[in-house]
Parts: sequence; C-alpha cells; structure tokens
Amino acid sequence: MDMIPVWIGNDHGGYELKVKIVEYLQQRGIPVNDVGCSSTEIVRYPYFAAQVAGAVSAGRAARGILICSTGIGMSILANKFKGVRASLCTSTYMGKMTRAHNDSNLLCLGGRITGLFEALDILEAWLITEYEGGRHCISLGLMEEAEADLLTGNAWEPSSPMR
Repeated sequence: MDMIPVWIGNDHGGYELKVKIVEYLQQRGIPVNDVGCSSTEIVRYPYFAAQVAGAVSAGRAARGILICSTGIGMSILANKFKGVRASLCTSTYMGKMTRAHNDSNLLCLGGRITGLFEALDILEAWLITEYEGGRHCISLGLMEEAEADLLTGNAWEPSSPMR
C-alpha cells in the first residue's frame, strides 16, 4: 500500500473502534488523517462520511475508512460520491474480496456489531489485498458507466448483461 494517508472518519458509535484502528495503522507506519469525532457524544454521521468520501472522490485520499454503529449509514452516503467504492464488511473474507474483485477504496465498519479482533483482521485483509484486475475490470467499467449516467440524472441502460 502506498503511503498516502488513509482518511478515517467516525461518529459516536464508531469512536472506540476508530481509536484502536488509528493506533493499529500508526504502529504499521501508515499515515492517518483522522477527521472523525473525538468522543462517544452523539453526532451525525453524514458530516464525517462526507469528509472522507469527498477526499477519496477528489483524489486527496487513496483509501478511507468510515465507522459508525453498523457501518450502514456511512456506506450509503459514501457510495453517492463519484468514484467511491465503499464496502461494508463484516468478515475478513469480505474485506479481502472487496479489494480483489471490486477495487474498494473505502472500508466501512460497524463499531457496535464487529468485535475489535475481527475488525482488525478485516482491515488487514483490506489493506494488503491487491485488486486482481482481469475479468473484474469489466464489472468496474460497467459501474463507472452507470455512475456517469446516474450522476447526470439519466437512467443507466446497460447494453447486455453478458458483456
């Protein structure tokens, strides 16, 4: 993984896990830009999701991590940003496969549904797994095509499901 800082954001439900993940990344020499909240006091996750997803979308971050109570809200908002492929992962296998097949650039975790050791295993798999390319490039190309149409308000009408 390149040494461009990983951006990380969280709400109150992801604060405790965020602290452990930042520590984990720093111990591995991976730079971190922490734009999340700094306590368990209730805040609204869209503000934090937008900062991280916006940085990934604009190319200021190669990868990002978002943590809320379940990871669901963060992933929904993050995937509305152009070029963001946010993946909510609840297993190490999902962390590995979303990188290998989807070239995921934003990992979403649930701070209240995924235990610390599982979350760190997911993160490690997501960090070290390389995108396989090959046949998966076809699907990514279709996602980019769909995104281009949908962001301009047009319906996406794929030419064939068998491409």
